[in-house]
Formats: sequence, C-alpha cells, structure tokens
Amino acid sequence: MKRTHTCGELSEKQIGKKVCLQGWVSTRRDHGPLIFIDLRDRYGFTQVVFNQEISSEVHKLAKTLGREFVVEIEGKVSRRPKGTDNKKIKTGSIEIGVSKLKILNSSEQPLPLEIDAHLLAGEDVRLKYRYLDLRRPEMQKNIVLRHKIVKAIRDFFDNENFIEIETPVLAKSTPEGSRDYLVPSRIFPGKFFALPQSPQQFKQLLMVSGFDRYFQIVRCFRDEDLRADRQPEFTQLDIEMSFVEPEDIYCLMENCFKEVFKKVLGIQVKIPFPRMIFDDAMNFYGSDKPDTRFGLKFLDLTKELAETEFEIFNSIIKKGGFIKAVVVPKPDFSKKDLSDLLDAAKTFKAKGLVTMEVKGDSLESQIAKFLKPGHVKAVLEKTKARENDLILLIADEWRTCCTALGAVRLKVAEKLSLIDKNKFSFLWVTEFPLLEFSEEEQKLVAMHHPFTSPADSDADLLEKEPLKVKSKAYDCILNGSEIGGGSIRIHKREMQSRMFKALGISDEEAEKKFGHLLTAFKFGAPPHGGIAFGIDRLAAIICGTDSIREVIAFPKNKSCSSLMDDSPSEVSAQQLKELKLKIDLEK
Repeated sequence: MKRTHTCGELSEKQIGKKVCLQGWVSTRRDHGPLIFIDLRDRYGFTQVVFNQEISSEVHKLAKTLGREFVVEIEGKVSRRPKGTDNKKIKTGSIEIGVSKLKILNSSEQPLPLEIDAHLLAGEDVRLKYRYLDLRRPEMQKNIVLRHKIVKAIRDFFDNENFIEIETPVLAKSTPEGSRDYLVPSRIFPGKFFALPQSPQQFKQLLMVSGFDRYFQIVRCFRDEDLRADRQPEFTQLDIEMSFVEPEDIYCLMENCFKEVFKKVLGIQVKIPFPRMIFDDAMNFYGSDKPDTRFGLKFLDLTKELAETEFEIFNSIIKKGGFIKAVVVPKPDFSKKDLSDLLDAAKTFKAKGLVTMEVKGDSLESQIAKFLKPGHVKAVLEKTKARENDLILLIADEWRTCCTALGAVRLKVAEKLSLIDKNKFSFLWVTEFPLLEFSEEEQKLVAMHHPFTSPADSDADLLEKEPLKVKSKAYDCILNGSEIGGGSIRIHKREMQSRMFKALGISDEEAEKKFGHLLTAFKFGAPPHGGIAFGIDRLAAIICGTDSIREVIAFPKNKSCSSLMDDSPSEVSAQQLKELKLKIDLEK
C-alpha cells in the first residue's frame, strides 16, 4: 500500500473512492462490532471505522491498537451517518471503512504525556519528551507558522535584491554585553573560538566588501540567564545596507512586515508605523518598548504636588526627582489587587505606590492629610480624573519613577483585561541615548552596541557630556516586545576610536579585540546601517504565545539545559586531553 492522501484532505468529493492513509492513532473507541479511531498526521485528523462485517480479521487486529501506534489503513470513503458530522475538523463529514490494516509500529503504553491540548503536561515533561509534545496539533501549527514567516521573509528580501550570505559560526571572542560561548581549539591548544552573539562585525565587513544589501537568517548564541523570551541559542533576521539613512530602514521593514502578515495571517498591516522618541516612551509609558494596545499614559504631577506637607515628596523633588501618575477609570480594586500593584512597583526599586481615589472634589488617600486644597484642585485639573477613578503615583528619581510606574501600568492592564490579544500594534522607538551608566559595572556602556553612530548634532559632546549624546539607533516594537533593533553604524576609524575611548576601551584593547574591523575602515568603508529581528520572538507573538519555547522545536529549559538529550553533559577524559584542558570545579 502507498499513502494516497493525508489525514487532513479528504472530503465528500472522494466518497466511494478507495484510499490509503498512514498516521498515528490519536483515539480509539470500541463499540463492539464497530471500532472507531481518529487517525492523525501533521495535516489533520480522519475518522476510520473497523467494521466486523467488512473484515473480522482486520476488526480483531484493530482491538490491539493503542494510542500513538503508527498504522497504515486502506478502505473506502463514505459519508458519515446523519447527525454525526464533526464540524471542528476539515474531514468531519466523511469516514473510511477499513478493509486492510497494517501496524507499522507500536507505542509503549501508557504514554509519558498526553497528545491532547486539554491535558497539557508540565513543561519539564514536555521538554523531556519533546518529540511527543511536537506531535500535538498546537505545536505543529506553531512550527508550520514559523516556517511560513521565514519563507515570506526570504521571498521579500530576494525580491528587494538582497543577498543572503552566511557568516562564520566559529569566530573571535569579543565579549561586549553578554558572555560568549567558547569553543576550545584542539589545533591551537589554549586558544578558543567564540560562538557569535550576532554577526555584527561580519555584516559591517560585508558592507566594506561592497555587498550593499545583505541579509541572513542566522543562529546566534549568548551565555545569559534565561526567561520566557530568551534562549542560549536563537534565530535572528540580520540585515545590513550601504548608503542608507534610518528612513530607508523604516520603510524597508514596514513593507517586509506588511508582506509577511498578509501572506502568513491574511492581515493588512497599516504602514507607516507610528514613531516615538525614547524620552517620550519612558516619560509616558515607563518603557523603551511600550505596549500601545491600550492607553493609561503617564502624567507628570511634580509641579502640582510641589511644596506639600508630605516630606517624602519634597525631598525627592529637591533632589531632581519626579512624581508621575496614571489614572485608572473606576477600577474597583481589592486590597489584594493594590498589594499586587505595590509589589510590581517595588520590583523596579520604587519605595512605594501612592493611591488617590476621587470622591467629589476631594481625594481619598493615605497622604490626603498632607495636601492643601490647592494641591487637590491642581491634581484633579491635570488628571481630569472623575468620580471613583483611581490615581496611582510614584515619586522617585527619573528612571526608577518611569520604569516602576510602567510595571504598574502593565499590571493594571492585565487585571482589567485592557489588552486586545487579537491586535498587532507596531511602533518605532527612536533617538536612544548612545551611552548609559552601568551601576553593576560602574562605567559607561553602549545602550545598543559600540558600533552605533552618534547623532550628527551630538558628536561634539562625546568627550564632554557623553550621557547627553543621542544615537542613530532605533527599535521596532510589537505589542510591548522589542522584536528588532538596529542603527546607522560608525564607518570611520576616527569616530570608532572616539567611541571606544568613551567606553573606557584603550587603543591596545581595541586593536586586540577589533583590529580587523578598524583596519577595514582604512580602505573606504561606505556609510551603512542595519537592523536585526528576533525570529523566535516574532513567531511567538504571531502564534499568540508568551514563551518563545512554544515556537522552537527543541528549546532549552529555564535552567539552560536540554532534558531530552541531557545536555550539557560531561565529556570523556580523552576528549579533554586532546584539547589540553583540565576541569577544576573548586570555587
């Protein structure tokens, strides 16, 4: 027998025809003389019937079938009896009366996890038996959708005259930001390759090489702590272009996503995308990746609440801090709800969360006794809050005030179900600071990466007031997630050296880490820029899942290990000897 159809394509057009299907036994229902199974492959389900009157031998064999047995059946397509149609599946109006059955392989019973969306196993079990988890139609739908996204992207860039060029996986270690994954060299004992965190330097070198429109669907590696939207190895859409300005990048990617969403989901994406500068994103939403599917914009009440009798406010304002607020229309929050909001604020180092409930011309609040009538009036006029509305305030230094209230804003939206899960809201965030001060490292670090070009108007500030320098960097945001980021790059050696010095990188260190790039800049490097998008994150948003593990075939767990193949694992003494390595586990 040879498969004539998949389990998702038969319809009433094939009634009366003999067919052969192959697939997995999803369910079995034994009704004595009739045995029904739902046969499944990645294309769908088909109901097949073993009738004792058609073949007692086949009927007897069917009684031995268990879930996830791999079988091959031959039979005739017929209309299901009236009233038994299954409108949830494409083949729901037909069934197959089986005349031949071949068991291609059995499956151990019971299964370690159910291939059923309604009985979802814990994540560790799902990852340990990932090959079974991937049989679930929901997971297969995600993986197929991801394939369609990548194909649409490749088709788009091919039509735009881009060339896909592969860059090295084994490269030089130039740790900037995240830790590198290192690969010891057997041929050069004591030396190491690094797996690329991104092809950043290679794609810039390709611009120097004259390939003015490059792209790549590339694997990247970062040795960092994991969360829902991070993996140690991930897939990136990498793009670089010569002789461009940010507008060229915006236009290109807007048209790309318009094409991808049309092909993959049949959705018309409105372009151009809205834009917001970094300062406004932080001041109004408390995040450089704001979710704009709902409102709750911040209001600055620093002026309105100055010179109250509440000393905490006064102290913060005198130190140059801010008071920011968000108005929540008639939320009717419980004490538990308010406690959750406070916890969200404290997670981002806020010292507290002030609540004010509007009651007529007054405010019910834990700090009401410190407010004069003029303060109350000013707050009500600025916020335009109405009866029973809740005003949430945080007072602190600028970044803490913004980020903490941003976390509260998201928590409020979650509790009040303000987020439209069916909406796709794109946004460009622009004019990022070039540098920021790292409290952890106690030094200036690049907000994006060290190859980002400063804004032309701010270049002279690089040595004098580096934290005031804006960059030619931009992020693409979708539904509150950063799906891509890029910049116009530095293409002159002199400017790149100035940038390294601002970061505290000496000439000797720069030459050791980036000498190949600096040398290339001596030989006519063109102006260039680009952007990179996380394929995993984009696919997760399109599939409607919160975790990128749901769109990756074989992901690592939260502890950065693979439960399925038990990696990372120890290696033999012989392997270590060949690499001239010794393991020292002592702290």
